Amino acid sequence: MGTYDEECLEVFLKMQTQLFREEVASNMEEAEEFLEDCMAVVCENIEEVKEYLEESGMDVAGMSDQEIEEASEVFPLSDHRYLIVEG
Repeated sequence: MGTYDEECLEVFLKMQTQLFREEVASNMEEAEEFLEDCMAVVCENIEEVKEYLEESGMDVAGMSDQEIEEASEVFPLSDHRYLIVEG
């Protein structure tokens, strides 16, 4: 696998309907292709997530870490990293 590790792909496959009305990928290979096509980003911590979202034009001022983690485009990973997928 390339840019995205196994956990990123598994979490995206499991949680993709939090962002999309229907599944956009049905296996690891399709998930990786989809994430590459939409240029999904992996952030090392919540501060990087905030920076990324601000740079993308989202107003995160005043949002708690929990509110940011619950955003539909943010997929928390088990090791405190985050996958961000823009729909």
